Amino acid sequence: MQLTSDSGNIIPEIAQPKLNKPELQLGYNGEAVEELQQLLTNLGIYTGKIDGVLEEITQESVKQFQRQVFLPEDGIVDDNTWQALYTGAPVNLPELKKGSQGELVMKVQRILKSTQDYIGYVDGEFGAITESAVQGWQVRNNLPDTGIIDEATWRTLSQIPQ
Repeated sequence: MQLTSDSGNIIPEIAQPKLNKPELQLGYNGEAVEELQQLLTNLGIYTGKIDGVLEEITQESVKQFQRQVFLPEDGIVDDNTWQALYTGAPVNLPELKKGSQGELVMKVQRILKSTQDYIGYVDGEFGAITESAVQGWQVRNNLPDTGIIDEATWRTLSQIPQ
């Protein structure tokens, strides 16, 4: 997909590059698992031995990381999980704003409840109360107070312990 600017220039869409890493899950072993364990250790999430075996402690660390970066918490290291591990931040997430609905909105509401920014129900509806909570969070984190969850807001939200 390409976008056209007001001046008629074509702007290429920026896509996340593929890392060409194997998908990993419980029971796998090898160099890719060692790399995974090292990345999780560097992020302060994994405290086990770097032995190249994806056992339960590694899987639980993967799930904890996935929760932190708003990925499905399945313990499977797929391309999105690898990308997030390398960037240390959420990847490929949609922009959320007033009118958005769903599980990601619920996750944001739960997180903002934990910081006492959100006082509404965790209902998955991005309404005025959620928008106000996001704006408050953005102001306190020196972000533009748009009330829209963009890449920078996702990144700061991922820093909240969950």
